[in-house]
Amino acid sequence: MSKTIQSIRGMHDVLPDESHHWQAFEEVVRSLMSRYGYREIRMPAVESTDLFSRSIGEVTDIVEKEMYTFDDRNGDMLTLRPEGTAGCVRAGIQHGILHNQVQRLWYMGPMFRHERPQKGRYRQFHQFGVESFGIADPDLDAELIILGARMWKSLQLNDIRLELNTLGSNQARTEYRAVLVDYLTEHRDRLDDDSLRRLDGNPLRILDSKNPAMKQVIEGAPSLMDHLDTASVEHFEQLKLYLDDAGIEYTVNPRLVRGLDYYCKTVFEWVTDQLGAQGTVCAGGRYDGLVEQLGGRPTAAAGFALGIERLLALRQAMNIPIPHDHPDIYLLLQGESSSRKGLLLAEKLRDENPRLKILSNCGGGSFKSQMKKADKSGALIALILGQQEIADDTVTVKFLRERRDQQTISQNGLNEFIKQYQV
Repeated sequence: MSKTIQSIRGMHDVLPDESHHWQAFEEVVRSLMSRYGYREIRMPAVESTDLFSRSIGEVTDIVEKEMYTFDDRNGDMLTLRPEGTAGCVRAGIQHGILHNQVQRLWYMGPMFRHERPQKGRYRQFHQFGVESFGIADPDLDAELIILGARMWKSLQLNDIRLELNTLGSNQARTEYRAVLVDYLTEHRDRLDDDSLRRLDGNPLRILDSKNPAMKQVIEGAPSLMDHLDTASVEHFEQLKLYLDDAGIEYTVNPRLVRGLDYYCKTVFEWVTDQLGAQGTVCAGGRYDGLVEQLGGRPTAAAGFALGIERLLALRQAMNIPIPHDHPDIYLLLQGESSSRKGLLLAEKLRDENPRLKILSNCGGGSFKSQMKKADKSGALIALILGQQEIADDTVTVKFLRERRDQQTISQNGLNEFIKQYQV
């Protein structure tokens, strides 16, 4: 016998008993996006490799070590998308919806990174992202953060704290980069291999190192705050005022730099202690230069993204109850004629009650086996339609979750019973 085929390591199935957790999350965020005036965009899962090299940065872990890249039959280099912002910007430029326009967009879907699988970090993971274009002022940054705070409230999440920083303008960041490289070069003998690799290409990422041996070097590094331009300082101060007015608590973390090259000015992370080492729940910031970098005209932009698996793990860690996805009614059918009549009865009830969930027994079976299926389904009540009920134009109601005597109701009065019973 041949060996059964398994899913790829780090890429998981979402089974029916788990999918209702995803649906509950999706329902919340879709409603929230609509209330804030953001519209959905859907991008392909495969993009040109050059898109991510130019946007994320060639000297990043994602581009150097984590992307799924391959040659297609035409000789082009293609990559399974490792994140959503670059593809969203590409789509906006390609279809001409960014220049001199304000766009508030959101997306949701699978991303791919060849990482070492661990809890909260998978090779195929799902990301929810929000991107806004055409607004340069800090009120947009504040709206994105306030939107995030409302999302946690809507999802019944707590103990999530906000860390905030500014990277300054692209010019200020370039000038600071030179100062930082000089400092780190002086301490080159104390840098680990990862930091040495980043020193020339992406030195700001060294400040985000989690290696305890690097702590003293990092703490002694010059502060980016001391090298900011006036406009960036004013932008950051205004953002803090907006957040103060909204009652959003935050901590300024001067070592927060984010892992992607395209960020400038505002950067932020929502973090928790509930998930161990994978403590970042949501992260984002401003990336005003990315549209121009990818071939568009200069366009202000900001956004954030979160990993859905990690967020669902957080809900589970906090024991937040999720409504079970069970039918309201299980329809038991006995006899060939009842099967035919039962399908029509179920459709009639669905027509009259659009939100009613009915699971109709198919494939026959004894009354006892059908009752076992009805109970296992989680339905609130079972409707029994047999030969006697068909002859009398009635249906028998059996209560599955309450200690109540079963009832016989005329089929014409069934809809009224369902409304009164509040199924």
